[in-house]
Amino acid sequence: MIQTIHFLFIGTTEIMFILFVVIMVFGADKIPEIARGLGKGMRMMKDASNDIKSEITKSAEKNGIDTSVTKDVQDELNKVKDDLEDFTGSIRRKL
Repeated sequence: MIQTIHFLFIGTTEIMFILFVVIMVFGADKIPEIARGLGKGMRMMKDASNDIKSEITKSAEKNGIDTSVTKDVQDELNKVKDDLEDFTGSIRRKL
């Protein structure tokens, strides 16, 4: 059997078609520049969201609001994720 890779419910054929269209529209010489721009944009978004999170946390601590709830929720989510990975690991089959 042939195993196909699915990324966000997009198959290999669709990814190849999208890449083909991108190359046809922008040209092969512009793709690295576009990728750099997208990478910088994603980095800026991540930095901005981290700054917002830290400002909210600082403000909450300054006003005496308990922020340990988010840590507790994150710990529980990680436990469930680990349990799920352990469970699915024993079920997975090689194709």
